[in-house]
Amino acid sequence: MDIVLRTPAADELRGLALTLSSWQRDNGPIQLHPGDLGWFCMRGEDATARALRAWFSGDTLLALGLLDGPDGLLRLGINPDQQDNEALARHISADITDPERGGLPAGEAIVEARGASALQRVMLADGWQFDEPWTPLHCGLTDPVPETLITRTGLRVEAIGPDRAAEWMEVHWSAFRGTAFGEAERAEVVDWWTTMMDGPFAERGRSLAGLDPNGRTVAIAGVWSAGRGRPGLIEPMGTHRDHRGKGYGAAICQAAASTLRTMGASSAIVCAESSNVGAVATYASAGFVPHPPVADLLRQDTA
Repeated sequence: MDIVLRTPAADELRGLALTLSSWQRDNGPIQLHPGDLGWFCMRGEDATARALRAWFSGDTLLALGLLDGPDGLLRLGINPDQQDNEALARHISADITDPERGGLPAGEAIVEARGASALQRVMLADGWQFDEPWTPLHCGLTDPVPETLITRTGLRVEAIGPDRAAEWMEVHWSAFRGTAFGEAERAEVVDWWTTMMDGPFAERGRSLAGLDPNGRTVAIAGVWSAGRGRPGLIEPMGTHRDHRGKGYGAAICQAAASTLRTMGASSAIVCAESSNVGAVATYASAGFVPHPPVADLLRQDTA
């Protein structure tokens, strides 16, 4: 098999997402999802394309990786029919281990390769080791999603547009950063949100805002479709720090799952750090089933 690694162009993003969608399976591992590309695309189409690593055989995409952030994290999606392909695994491992081949920079690195059994064997034999565990969670959507938590908390959930991007991003900022949110931050994150929702994956996503009984936006979630009959992804989900402990996180998880069902998803999926006991418990209380933990692969910096 002649395998070539290359960085795609921005005009290839939609086609790559279509192929990545076809790799999503309810009974398979939670690997790189089109929604991950959608969320990353707040950086813009060109930056998203530059962050991708695509392994092809001829015109056939075999694997797709996303360099997610500055910390040497490569998130992989691999064609399920190729996950035990030893030759492909050795090629990917060589590409991402050698900085001169363009896969990953030198130094400490993490590879998210869930379900890629052959690649894990090869990389572990080459000196990589397992990193901290993550817990995959799954919510089947054959039947309607109960709204018990939404009713109990009085949360009103709405899909928002550009006019409410600031309030959505303010909750996200509080949930994940917890620092002051001033006018400079507001302008920056609204630009991020607008760029994302003007991007090539916008039609796959919905931004949900959860309002408490006083009309304050207290929880948010992003949901992403991989197409009808495929698992949909929740990315991100968060509750404002001033409003935690009231069940709003679990309630918006229920709403997110229900929205994905309306969009034609067969299930709702998410993966949380196992050490984040609160996040795992939140999803579980919303009806998500936790599965055995999985671990990424770590290369320590020996410099």
